[in-house]
Amino acid sequence: MTFDRDRQQISSCGSEISIAQIVGITMARFIGLALIIASIYFLGRDIMFVTIYYSWWHKTSATVSVLALLAGISSLTFWRRQTGNFGWIFIALGIILVFLSGGVILKPTSLWTFCIAMLSFASGYQLLTRGKIDI
Repeated sequence: MTFDRDRQQISSCGSEISIAQIVGITMARFIGLALIIASIYFLGRDIMFVTIYYSWWHKTSATVSVLALLAGISSLTFWRRQTGNFGWIFIALGIILVFLSGGVILKPTSLWTFCIAMLSFASGYQLLTRGKIDI
């Protein structure tokens, strides 16, 4: 549990941990998660996934890409010990098939939006993993 790890980190410095410190670290991690979700939103709002039925290949490719992505995510989430890193192969296959099916439309994004998303992701990741932002 993260509270025990945080308590060990803080108490190893020679001082006793207080409830306020636990709440502060927990809030920093929730804010970090919110920043990561915001960065995914900023980058993902300009990506559109559509289904286009030009021929049998596009229909099959779109179906297999969705199934491959679902298999990869579920194997990494639920069966990590049994499958190892095999789920990443399914995710890569799914992403490749999405682009081959022609079902992805990338709208242009501004440099400002990209910078905000990257800054949000980097600071959110540091808050989530360390509990503080190193500048």
